[in-house]
Amino acid sequence: MDTGNGNFDYVIVGAGSAGCVLANRLSEDPGMRVLLLEAGGRDVNPWIHIPVGYFKTMHNPKTDWCYLTEPDEGIAGRQLQWPRGKVLGGSSSLNGLLYVRGQRQDYERWVELGNKGWSYKDVLPYFKKSEDQERGADEYHGVGGPLKVSDLRLRRPIADYFIQAATEIGIPRNDDCNGAIQEGVGYFQQTAHKGFRWSTAKGFLRPAKNRANLRVQIRAQITRVLFEDRKAVGVEYVQDDCLQQARANAEVILSAGAVGSPQILQCSGVGPGELLHGVGVPVVHDLTGVGRNLQDHLQIRLVFKTSQRTLNDEVNNLLKQGWVGMQYVFTRTGPLTLAASQVAIFTRSDPSLERPDIQFHMQPLSADKPGDGAHKFSAFTTSVCQLRPHSRGHLQVKSKDPLEYPAIHPNYLSDERDHKVAVGGIKVARRIAQAPALAPHILSEFVPGAQYQTDNELLEAARLHSQTIYHPVGTCKMGNDELAVVDDRLRVHGVESLRVVDASIMPEIVSGNTNAPTIMIAEKASDMIVEDARHNAR
Repeated sequence: MDTGNGNFDYVIVGAGSAGCVLANRLSEDPGMRVLLLEAGGRDVNPWIHIPVGYFKTMHNPKTDWCYLTEPDEGIAGRQLQWPRGKVLGGSSSLNGLLYVRGQRQDYERWVELGNKGWSYKDVLPYFKKSEDQERGADEYHGVGGPLKVSDLRLRRPIADYFIQAATEIGIPRNDDCNGAIQEGVGYFQQTAHKGFRWSTAKGFLRPAKNRANLRVQIRAQITRVLFEDRKAVGVEYVQDDCLQQARANAEVILSAGAVGSPQILQCSGVGPGELLHGVGVPVVHDLTGVGRNLQDHLQIRLVFKTSQRTLNDEVNNLLKQGWVGMQYVFTRTGPLTLAASQVAIFTRSDPSLERPDIQFHMQPLSADKPGDGAHKFSAFTTSVCQLRPHSRGHLQVKSKDPLEYPAIHPNYLSDERDHKVAVGGIKVARRIAQAPALAPHILSEFVPGAQYQTDNELLEAARLHSQTIYHPVGTCKMGNDELAVVDDRLRVHGVESLRVVDASIMPEIVSGNTNAPTIMIAEKASDMIVEDARHNAR
């Protein structure tokens, strides 16, 4: 056992979307010693930095944890791959780059659930603090922050037709889904700068990495949090096949994500007592909610064959591939700058609803599933997801071995209330496809196909033709009920000197992509940690 790593004030587990933010902000005080531990390696793979490179980094064990869910009855017994970043920057280094904050009401709902200080008014300053908005500052946006946010550098006619078609069925045009209102249709913005991905490793960690009080260790996989009685005093981890320890004088902070953080807690003896006894882990604190409350956005994919050429034609042609490469090398534009989607729609599956409950991602290309090669015909994809699903899953360790992956049970479409929204989302997608601006360019519905017509058939299509959008959250939920894992200052209930700061603390999933809210959570947590340290020092 190597204990020569020394003592630190803060030990942060996970250098992802949240961990890199924490490392930067906490090490701003030169009097605080901060250790950042990352199980993956450096972000040196060039595909990490080319926006479309997520096609190469997802499902690559050098950069991705490559999780696989358990067979799920709600999606016809299928298992889904769950990419999670295993590299500096975490999932911000291999996600689809889309910058979406969610709806004002999401955060008001967090407060309703007993979490003081998390209203939209409370969190907006932290979104703005992080942001360096290409369009400039205003009431909702900031400039000068570490996170570059920019407009897309790729446009294709089929996307413009799609936007026009959405407006023709009554969806308003909205060029800023992160502004006053979210509802509407428009182009996404992305976390990129001059044609390059802008991960938290690039935006937050690189400016801080040479600080004398910050140490970053890569290929350091956590095995457990170390406790003295119920106080977290450090962590144990494996690096270069050697078991090591690092001590934390102030706090241990878990930022390992919605899969990693609850797994680490369970392996450390903090979790459902019956589960821990069953796998032979000594119980430090019986905390029922660890690993429960799992939520994710499930996208139902529709593919339409078109007479209008799409990116499928460009990526399947050798000459055009050369041109695509030259475009990127010389102008930092073109298909290699493609984010996971071009067009966003936030709308309602039922007009009687008070706010949008579904989101569309439209891409001017198609494949059998994300990350696969493009189809050999012209087509586009429009996927629709329920923004706030009622279905809840869970994850749990299979053994006391901290290196064995946990069992992930998403329980997609397990709540009947989600069935109606899934069917309604497909119907809205078809209405857009039949609108005057788009219909003349569509040859046929390739997926799921015109044979699915009744509500029961459409629900079956949803079960068969759906994929995760890679937004797992909620497994260490914030609150004060029987399933809460952390309080509203993100301190783990029932123990001392231990926090969780990542997407797992969301009591309910936000209405949109989760990377920007995770960065916000870390920004806010950084201030809370500093405030609590000053209070405790008095």
